[in-house]
Amino acid sequence: MSVRHVGVYVFDDVEVLDFAGPFEVFSTASRVFHRLNPNSEPPFEVFTVGASRIQIRARGGLLVEPHFSFGGHPTIDVLLIPGGVVTAELETPSVISWIATQARSAQLTASVCTGAFLIGKAGLLGGKRATTHWEDVTDLRRLLPDTRVLEETRWVDEGTVVTSAGISAGLDMSLHIVARLAGKELAVRTARQMEYEWRDDS
Repeated sequence: MSVRHVGVYVFDDVEVLDFAGPFEVFSTASRVFHRLNPNSEPPFEVFTVGASRIQIRARGGLLVEPHFSFGGHPTIDVLLIPGGVVTAELETPSVISWIATQARSAQLTASVCTGAFLIGKAGLLGGKRATTHWEDVTDLRRLLPDTRVLEETRWVDEGTVVTSAGISAGLDMSLHIVARLAGKELAVRTARQMEYEWRDDS
């Protein structure tokens, strides 16, 4: 199993659990895997990416310094776009262009909550099913009329694109991605290590 680079986009007013939850899932999965396979490469290497290396202020005032910027980061195999207040991001062409460019070369792109608006604007959800936070379903349908936006589901897997509902649903989606890419046993062990009751049926 070769290591997959998981790039998590962070920006001002990003929802904390939207990015920190998946970050924890993928990093914990690698830690659990290493304990079971000490001589093997970990399945995931997780890092954050910002438009620049300038510190961002997440929702609630948490300060986060991105590991990398748009201009210099490792190749991304799994692109994760969290949500939060995405109004400014939607109106920033360089952000939408970066997401679209990374998605073309990534194995899969995932969004949490209102991150679906960003990957939708980047052209990744046309003709696909998707989900988002329950409060934002109507607005996402308005923005993406050719996308079938589902309610009452934790996550939706469309192959190269996976979307989740709000905040804590990103944990379930990320564990699903771990199961897809590195096996369900590792996902189950990861959830147990985190003492998290994984809802793996979407």
